[in-house]
Amino acid sequence: MIMGRLVDSVKRVGRFLFDKETRFNYLCILGAYNGLSDEAFLKKKFKIAMGYEPDLENPLTYSEKLQWLKLHDRKNIYTQMVDKHEVKALVRDMIGEEYVVPEYGCWDHFDDIDFDKLPDKFVLKCTHDSGGIYICKDKARMDKAAVKEFMEKRLSRNSYIFEREWPYKNVKPRILAEKFIEEIASDDLRDYKFFCFDGNVPYLFVASERMGDSETKFDFFDREYNHLDLINGHPNAAVIPEKPANFDLMLELSEKMSKGIPQVRIDFYDTGEHVYFGEFTFSHWGGTKPFEPEKWDRIFGDCIKLPSKTHE
Repeated sequence: MIMGRLVDSVKRVGRFLFDKETRFNYLCILGAYNGLSDEAFLKKKFKIAMGYEPDLENPLTYSEKLQWLKLHDRKNIYTQMVDKHEVKALVRDMIGEEYVVPEYGCWDHFDDIDFDKLPDKFVLKCTHDSGGIYICKDKARMDKAAVKEFMEKRLSRNSYIFEREWPYKNVKPRILAEKFIEEIASDDLRDYKFFCFDGNVPYLFVASERMGDSETKFDFFDREYNHLDLINGHPNAAVIPEKPANFDLMLELSEKMSKGIPQVRIDFYDTGEHVYFGEFTFSHWGGTKPFEPEKWDRIFGDCIKLPSKTHE
């Protein structure tokens, strides 16, 4: 146990010393960049992550346009859309109750949760960030102390400071419990993530192998479900994920939900029998993860028609 923690500490120090992005994120936590304007911060982060200065006056690539949208497309409803609890009411109005993952409760503090009232299987997640998720498949075997430590650490995490994604700035950090969703024919709950541009949905990717110890896999497709020669953030799966049973329905819902929004990623789960909404994401990877081949950054960028600057 002690040796394992020592190894982890050495790895963290190594990443801080030799990885520019890791060092930048640590400095964000320490507040080193709090004095920077959003534009100055985004330019600095972009240069470190992408290796070149973003053109925010005449953005052309997807990555550049996401930075422009962070600065200039700020509608109050976006805050509700990224809040994993508050968004449920919005989704009910948009497409119906049947697509909303059932919720067991939402709490300000971990100690407020009455686990006796939760089923044997459930999911805990934070309302304000990505990654603050605990999947419980057997409540009797749950290490409550370890889960508490993890969830409280995520509750204290300020997602806004790392990418200056404006929609997250005013989301109240809370913990919610949801129904455990699983695919009928698989141990892996795939995530279907649709890139939407004001009702136009030309591309998506499938996140697979998310439940095991191996690295998550991303496979990109066009709207006809043709696999694309594209890597962004994670490698492709060894076996291309098959087309989901409810693909056409998820595509239709994405088109409907994204009308009037210049750019948003909408995520769904497909159990094989039922489709559930996952989340809205306004800045895929924060717009700071290179596309391979690079041409796709411009291809995706051409899909975004920048609106007039909006600050509500």
